[in-house]
Amino acid sequence: MPRPLRLHVPGAMYHVTLRGNHRQNIFFAAKDREILSDLMAEVSARFGARLHAYCFMSNHIHALIQVANVPLGRLMLCIAGRYARTVQATLGTTGHLFEKRYYPVLVDADEYLLELLRYIHLNPVRAHMVASPDDYPWSSHHVYLGRRSEPWVTTDFALSLFHTEREQAIRAYWQFVHQQVGQPVASPFVECNLHDRRVLGNDAFAARMLGEAWRPRSRTTLEQIIDQACATFGVTTEDLQSSSRSQSLVRARAWVAHQAVSLRVTSIAAVARHLNRDESSLRHGMKQHFHYP
Repeated sequence: MPRPLRLHVPGAMYHVTLRGNHRQNIFFAAKDREILSDLMAEVSARFGARLHAYCFMSNHIHALIQVANVPLGRLMLCIAGRYARTVQATLGTTGHLFEKRYYPVLVDADEYLLELLRYIHLNPVRAHMVASPDDYPWSSHHVYLGRRSEPWVTTDFALSLFHTEREQAIRAYWQFVHQQVGQPVASPFVECNLHDRRVLGNDAFAARMLGEAWRPRSRTTLEQIIDQACATFGVTTEDLQSSSRSQSLVRARAWVAHQAVSLRVTSIAAVARHLNRDESSLRHGMKQHFHYP
């Protein structure tokens, strides 16, 4: 499948997962989580982002981040890069500390903010690390309870959804989280958009937030696109997979690749493999016949 495009929407909220490379640990000393906290505070302030929740596990982190005009990718690159360099300098190691790509999900906060808040803060309970989120020190759960001050964590918005009075809101939040302790917790991400797993929200939300940048993924298969190309251009699958470089076949192959990418069915590289072609030649044909960038 193609590498998914990042969905940048100023003011939008994202759930972010950042994992250690090969699921390895990312924290090696007690101060490491403090280093990461300081970095997240600094970078969020610099780029005008708001962090609504976080949880630092052993080999990955969860965060709920609301961006401003600077794309989420720039924030994550800065945080992950600086943290990795700092920790590796202490350890005397090199290489990748994190997986190359963080995993973001664009969130309909009106529908899913509170569920995600609970999901993030219950992470160590689900992992059987503690019996209660109250016992796990490395999450924003304690900030929501007013037991720890971390000005870089925004709690007012989520708490206001529980009650207008802060003390009552905190009590309601605690009850909301603890009613799931010891219960099977379904991941909110099972409700990701059926057409686009990068979005936690329905089609109307995705279209409203992303406009023309968003297209539902087609259920058409690559094989169906190839069959349509054969009918349209009067060729066979064997012709498309042959070594011939006739202009008619170049155009037909380019059409297959263009359709596959436009409908978000698969990548140019996957089409190239299926048709026994070089990816660069497919791209050239798409640019020549379909003005592909």
